[in-house]
Amino acid sequence: MFFDTSDLSDGEIYLYLSKTADENKEKGYVPAYYFKIMRCEDNKEVGQCDLRIGHNDNTKYGGNIGYEVYEPFRGNHYAAKACKLLFKLARKHNMKELIITCSPNNIASRKTCEYIGAELMGIVDLPEWHEMYKHGRRKTCQYVIKL
Repeated sequence: MFFDTSDLSDGEIYLYLSKTADENKEKGYVPAYYFKIMRCEDNKEVGQCDLRIGHNDNTKYGGNIGYEVYEPFRGNHYAAKACKLLFKLARKHNMKELIITCSPNNIASRKTCEYIGAELMGIVDLPEWHEMYKHGRRKTCQYVIKL
């Protein structure tokens, strides 16, 4: 089910696989890869990202990709570069499109989505059953990227 990820590098960053998670139908979770975003020049961890394989109600609102770049390393397009590496892995899984979501007020994340060529499908209300709703979020931006 899970592929080799040792090729996920662009010369500036590489994705270090920290764990995988199998599908959990009971919770509505699809299989996922979890990575540390590492800088090639000094092997410094600059953030983290994940790729969720497949589509269901959870990924519709939570997306197929998640990312975080740590404060001291922001402004270097590391999130966008990590996403582009994740696209390569998603293609190995024959995924034709990915959903990326973010909070409407997360300007940096929205700019990342635009920078990588994702199209804003809309800002939608989160359903009450969704985990993000339970943590206080009420709306999410839904972007789609065609692979």
